[in-house]
Amino acid sequence: MKEKILVIYGGVSREREISLISGQRVSRALKRLGYQVTLFDLKRSNLASLMELKRHDLAFIALHGNFGEDGKIQSLFDLMGMKYTGSSTLTSAICFDKNITYQLTEKITTQPIHVKLSSCDDIERLDWHHFPAIVKPNAEGSSIGIELIRNRKMLKSSLKRAINSYSGVLLEEFVAGRELSISVLEIDAKPVVLPILEIKPKRDFYDFDAKYTRGLTEFIVPASLDDHYTKRLEELASDIFSALGCRHMCRIDGIFSEGSFYFLEVNTIPGLTELSDMPQSAAAMGMSFEDLINTIVREALRKEKEVPTWNRCMEQQ
Repeated sequence: MKEKILVIYGGVSREREISLISGQRVSRALKRLGYQVTLFDLKRSNLASLMELKRHDLAFIALHGNFGEDGKIQSLFDLMGMKYTGSSTLTSAICFDKNITYQLTEKITTQPIHVKLSSCDDIERLDWHHFPAIVKPNAEGSSIGIELIRNRKMLKSSLKRAINSYSGVLLEEFVAGRELSISVLEIDAKPVVLPILEIKPKRDFYDFDAKYTRGLTEFIVPASLDDHYTKRLEELASDIFSALGCRHMCRIDGIFSEGSFYFLEVNTIPGLTELSDMPQSAAAMGMSFEDLINTIVREALRKEKEVPTWNRCMEQQ
């Protein structure tokens, strides 16, 4: 009989509704694959009961946003001694913080001009001349809280609203170009870059509604790119995956403009809905949704990976 899999989904973040869809879809796929599946809708009221489920062979984390992608639920599973899908506690926390991710990848990526702001005092001291610009939370997913700023008049009010809602905010130049989503999947312990997906939202940018409302976005996979650029982007995605110590899967987002890829962020638990990027890229490679989920599970059941490159460097200092 196949392994017992705990699918943890729902959660307490702003992305709860998307997580419910991802988790249910994952659960159905696992059942079709013959696994023994337990669905656990995580809420603040039932967190303690997770300890009663530690006899499962693996937790499939289908949580998005805070207490899902940020290392918190991963640290709990570490404490329980339970294997789980996705990146480790530390890598999850790092990748959820966009500014730290920028800092750790600045030597291997091209990045938009950006600055992190944490208080109203930071706003008053700000000297910014790059318009249009993007204001977004430093630690959120699914384009939640993102705002396009066209001129200086809009800037302070937008930043103050964001600071009042989130613990940290990123202000970065808006790079016009083609929005690309690059999914990386571990297969036999090696990162494999899936066909690159191009996103064409039917509004100013790829916000939350455009991501999850059918008909508001056109997806092109594989993206129409010269072989030269495709190879460069595949190599870059693999380098980012390895440098940050990602495991099992991730999605890398950025803007392709005038021959350069402007790196934006890493998502360590990509959405798994019908409209999500990674399943579409996997399908373009000939993988069914069940193939994708089974690959993630088999990789997660392997022994732990070696310490990531950036962590080894820190230990040597």
